[in-house]
Amino acid sequence: MKIITHKNFVGQPAFKQVINLLPKELFQDLVSKLGTDRYYKTFFSYAQLVTMLFGIYARCDSMAEVCDGMRALGGKLNSLGFDIAPAKSTVGDALRDRSSELFRQFYFALIAYFSSDLSVSRDRNVKKDISFEKFYAFDSTVISLFTDIMKGVGHDAKGDGKKKGGCKVHMLTDIHADSPKFVNISEAVQHDINFLSLLSFPAGSMIVFDRAYYHFLQYAHWTEAGVNFVGRLRKDTKYKVQKVVFNKKLKDGEHGVFKVEHIHIDYKEEVEVKLPLVKCGYMNQKKTLCLRLVHYRDERGGTYRFITNNWDISAEEVALCYKYRWTIETTFKKLKQNFQLTYFYSETENGIKTQIWCTLIAYLLLQVVKIRSESNKAFSTIAALIRMHLISYLSLFWIVTEGRTAYPKSEHRRNKSPTTIQLLLPFM
Repeated sequence: MKIITHKNFVGQPAFKQVINLLPKELFQDLVSKLGTDRYYKTFFSYAQLVTMLFGIYARCDSMAEVCDGMRALGGKLNSLGFDIAPAKSTVGDALRDRSSELFRQFYFALIAYFSSDLSVSRDRNVKKDISFEKFYAFDSTVISLFTDIMKGVGHDAKGDGKKKGGCKVHMLTDIHADSPKFVNISEAVQHDINFLSLLSFPAGSMIVFDRAYYHFLQYAHWTEAGVNFVGRLRKDTKYKVQKVVFNKKLKDGEHGVFKVEHIHIDYKEEVEVKLPLVKCGYMNQKKTLCLRLVHYRDERGGTYRFITNNWDISAEEVALCYKYRWTIETTFKKLKQNFQLTYFYSETENGIKTQIWCTLIAYLLLQVVKIRSESNKAFSTIAALIRMHLISYLSLFWIVTEGRTAYPKSEHRRNKSPTTIQLLLPFM
């Protein structure tokens, strides 16, 4: 076999190369601003971030696995800035006491820091199909917990059983760049509508959402602000049909838009009024919202009703806008399948939120690695390769583009099996 001269070795482990993508100065500025290193003598904020990222990328199930795994690295800890591996109790205390606000703010700072990389990854197919430059989707996903420190959903456990807790991750994503833009973490019992008050969109943007965000007053505010939206209409919604704009009877097996209607939906808004006995008061005023209702049948025969406040785009583009809402579901799938969000390293609310924010940071870093390496591999493949080569001294970008050592082929031999004469030679 020929000697391999091109081994793609570097002087740092792959994990350290991922960590180097982080702007450490930006992180230290937040540490100084929030004072998260106050009263700590050894285990500082940056060390906690590195420890959490190591456990997340290695998919460790407990903090004991994280600390024992780092202890087994031996001298390789020097490149990470550690003299010795942190103790389990030390990391546990930091998860309980150090505010998760540091990691939340650092995540949003990273989104702004890597904005140029994320803009490069804009999906050309989405841009070709959708006429809106600013295209967003928002939704939420529930993460089950083994502790009831955060209230979960569902009925109470029977008998001696213990009701599990849960947290809800609300997320706003840029569909063009396939990346989160805003995230909020709450208890699972919190209704999705509460997330709407935290969002703001520029005029002319398009947002898509499912039936969980049922708030006609908010729809009216978006319409007044020039924000376009596409959502689904619930079955129990009462509305008045003003005009049937389009109606078509689809044949068996045919799919597409088969009806478009102009509808009015009544809603109530609290307004300030002057009363005779008091200076001012409030009362609910009835108002009307004008929307388009698009009826659509898919390839499987399922029918959907989409509502929108945009009157310029075609009915087919309305249905297509909602179809792209599925990209946020794939984001949730990537997070849950490729990172450890089943077992948590702390049973405190602060520790749980810290792990989720660090998981989002780990996800963002792998997105940047995928973009900068121009790799065509799936995100799950890249996450698995990083996990397998976490402490290998291989080039990070070579790992995600090649993923295996290319050994040269052996010389071709004409006689792959001995002939009869060759077998008889030792006896002749």
